[in-house]
Amino acid sequence: MSHSPLLSVRDLSKHFTIRSPFRGTTIGTVQAVNRVSFDIGEGETLGLVGESGCGKSTTGRLLLRLIEPDKGQVLYEDRNLLQLDAVELKKIRKSIQIVFQDPFSSLNPRMTVEEIVNEPLYVQGGLSRKEMRERAQALLDKVGLNSAHITRFPHEFSGGQRQRIGIARALAGEPRFIVCDEAVSALDVSVQAQVINLLKDLQEEFNLSYLFIAHDLSVVRHISDRVAVMYLGEVVEIARKDALYTAPRHPYTQALLAAIPVAHPRLRGKRARLGGEVSSALNPPPGCRFSQRCPIARDICRQEAPELRDMGERHQVACHFAEDTRAAAA
Repeated sequence: MSHSPLLSVRDLSKHFTIRSPFRGTTIGTVQAVNRVSFDIGEGETLGLVGESGCGKSTTGRLLLRLIEPDKGQVLYEDRNLLQLDAVELKKIRKSIQIVFQDPFSSLNPRMTVEEIVNEPLYVQGGLSRKEMRERAQALLDKVGLNSAHITRFPHEFSGGQRQRIGIARALAGEPRFIVCDEAVSALDVSVQAQVINLLKDLQEEFNLSYLFIAHDLSVVRHISDRVAVMYLGEVVEIARKDALYTAPRHPYTQALLAAIPVAHPRLRGKRARLGGEVSSALNPPPGCRFSQRCPIARDICRQEAPELRDMGERHQVACHFAEDTRAAAA
């Protein structure tokens, strides 16, 4: 597997303005995504994890310009997607796709499976109706569905089958990069495993790169090569999955891993409990955004925001005292 960056994100930010519904005046700004940077290599899966509301899904949508960023760079094959005009963006969209979280609301109930899967091909053009039908049938076979069902409607399928249709639609344009936005969180556990295995098989066959957004750390560990941890709109740690799960450096990552449920009581051990409340993205604290809940926070943490810095072996941590946590982990 190559680690040459297929996608490079630099200082990506998105702030949403909140206005009064009565006067129309600005009453605040939500810092949903703030200075986010990461790379995704060709054929690589980067897991993106964090608590609900931390900005994971917003980040995924910013990469595809489903939401327009305020600033930053998204370099795909060395082209800045944020500088492309509508015509150029349309040409490149077949290479960058998304699988949405909810398999029920993400499919148009008035369209047949054939129309849903072929929708990207309609937009791009260049194929006859016969070629598109053959393409849809081949894609349904590829994702484990009966190609004879292309005339059916979404309500005739289960949640897991609907998500497979969504995956087939994402594959229609022969993409190289796919954002999986909580793609298995709405599915039963047994179906989750089937879809995860399907995504891994497709990745191997087509050399796909994924940004896999999720809140379930066990699922992320199963599919990811590297993992990025977000807290309140910022990436606080990025590492290879084995390094992150066995020797996390950031106190927030350590707390997240300690909170993973363990079935056997003798294996649970002592859990790290976080104090304080999650700060609001409407009014984040100065300095490190995790400082109000961090067990090792000091004065500098409350005054100066830490930069995401390299700790060696592709392990990056945004913590003033990452060396102390590394010594403690060792």
